[in-house]
Amino acid sequence: MKKILFSCAVALSCLVTSWASAAEQVTVFAAASMKDVIEEAAKQFKEKDGIDVVASFAASSVLAKQVEAGAPASIFVSADLDWMDYLQERKLIEDESRVVIAGNALVIATQKDKADSDLEKLLGARFAMGDPSNVPAGKYGKAALEHLNIWGKIEGNAVFTENVRVALQYVSRDEVNAAIVYASDRAVTTDLVEAYRFPADSHKAILYPAALVKGANDEAKAFLAFLESDAGQAIIADKGFVKAAETGQ
Repeated sequence: MKKILFSCAVALSCLVTSWASAAEQVTVFAAASMKDVIEEAAKQFKEKDGIDVVASFAASSVLAKQVEAGAPASIFVSADLDWMDYLQERKLIEDESRVVIAGNALVIATQKDKADSDLEKLLGARFAMGDPSNVPAGKYGKAALEHLNIWGKIEGNAVFTENVRVALQYVSRDEVNAAIVYASDRAVTTDLVEAYRFPADSHKAILYPAALVKGANDEAKAFLAFLESDAGQAIIADKGFVKAAETGQ
């Protein structure tokens, strides 16, 4: 009997430890373009507070739908306002925690030997961009091209991708002539150049809102606060984004 009781006590202790570990962990669902920021922030946060941060990166639309379906995220970082609004309307985030943590610019990336400042030449052959039906970067890209009155001319050359990182991979592998991506994504690639930057007034401001998902733990609140802090904003700037204070929000 003593052995059985001891075994049960050990099992219960392990279970409690497992629960405690899960409670202390922060799970971030973030837009693919925020990958470098979140990974570096997680590293520094771990060194500072000893708390683990795990992250899942994909298109904002995909992640928002996963949160809606009950995926165990504690923080959601979107690449546009629409998908944050989507979760807020469904009462799946803590409204008071919602904050813009960064901004970005839209550019065209291409191989160095294919760089051309002429927009129509750049997109006159196959080019990659996020799917405008659900990927924020694709929405911004289509809006910008419509604003510049060339979408109808080059639409047939577009290869739609699930997120900006995939679009970058296409042009890096020379499978397309160019890719419409965020400036921050182009900044981390050594084999591609920025051939064109879309005028800021050609599309809606590119903002990255972040918020706590309903039921988030105190550790998640601390990590979100870290992203807003001077240290977090320094990471954001270093990775090619615009600091929150500079977005005008």
